[in-house]
Amino acid sequence: MKYEPITVTDLNKYIKDKVSNDEYLNNVLVKGEISNFKNHYTGHLYFTLKDDNSLIKCIMFKSFTQNLKFMPKDGMKVMVYGTVSVFERDGVYQIYCKAMQEEGMGDLYKSYEELKQRLEKEGLFDIKYKQRIPFMPKVVGVLTSQTGSVIRDIINVSSRRNPNVYIRLFPVPVQGEGAAIKIADAILHMNKNKLADVLILARGGGSLEDLWPFNEEIVARAIFESKIPIISAIGHETDFTISDFVSDLRAPTPSAAAELAVSDISELEMKLLNYKNRYKQALKKKVELMKLQYEKCMAKRVFKEPLQKINEIYINLDIIIKQMQNSVINKYKDCKSEMVKQVSKLDTLSPLKTLTRGYCIAEQKDGMIKSVNDIKKEDEINLRFVDGNVKARVI
Repeated sequence: MKYEPITVTDLNKYIKDKVSNDEYLNNVLVKGEISNFKNHYTGHLYFTLKDDNSLIKCIMFKSFTQNLKFMPKDGMKVMVYGTVSVFERDGVYQIYCKAMQEEGMGDLYKSYEELKQRLEKEGLFDIKYKQRIPFMPKVVGVLTSQTGSVIRDIINVSSRRNPNVYIRLFPVPVQGEGAAIKIADAILHMNKNKLADVLILARGGGSLEDLWPFNEEIVARAIFESKIPIISAIGHETDFTISDFVSDLRAPTPSAAAELAVSDISELEMKLLNYKNRYKQALKKKVELMKLQYEKCMAKRVFKEPLQKINEIYINLDIIIKQMQNSVINKYKDCKSEMVKQVSKLDTLSPLKTLTRGYCIAEQKDGMIKSVNDIKKEDEINLRFVDGNVKARVI
């Protein structure tokens, strides 16, 4: 028998028709634990339903999500009702959910919540313990798998932003048993030997199980005790692990972590050039302003006629001297007039004035004789007339 080849599209369409014609698969009720949940901006819900041994992809369109009484999330145990069909483009089968009922939280998610609450109470998430990411690190340490797109993305972004930064990769397993211990040991080794200025802890997206090593307590405490600042970039933007809360900074993706760790040197050069031009313009304006101030200052009268101020002071000094002279003369005249007046008064009261009318004054050695009782016989006295003195003796 000769077989004619068919296209992939034809094969997927055939399988889809087979599945669609199965009555059992058109109405299934499946229970399991939600993982890798995504709430799309369109309103559709994308997630994986799993148990201990298997998993299946699910989608719930916006028209059915309006009837939900709760918001699904990773780790939640649910029962979904819907139809199993094949998505032809990707060749995968999935459950198209029409209804969903909450059954409870998964054991893994419960462990995650319990550890998160305990570490938060201890203060491991406290912002006061967050270290500052260095502005221009020379060495960026990366803890991730040595294969895959994560390290390539980090190297590409870092080398584009600053080719002078050295990327030091420390390969660690990012999922599976024993991965948490090796991640913690790697953090300790990088710190002990001071092998980097900043560390990036990174891996791609995955389910809660895939990301579980980054939810282990040993990793959380290693991050908290690290003296080197750590940027976590675990999973997709909507994935949150314990490591994200303990780290000094969280990045939504590994590429974003590289952007946060490595400064864009071209942007810095542009800023420096901008600052240089601004300072140059500022200095130019300052010089122009000082020149205008100098010209304005030199245009003042004091610089054009420097002796003018001194001459004005001389004039004021002459005026003051003249005022002082006039004041002294006036004072002298006033005093002289007052003296003449007082002398006239004294002259009027003077006993010598009486002598001009024919009187004389009898005097002894100790003064004027006022009474006959002041003298005795044979005393020598002096008689003062208006035109002279005469000696006399009392007989």
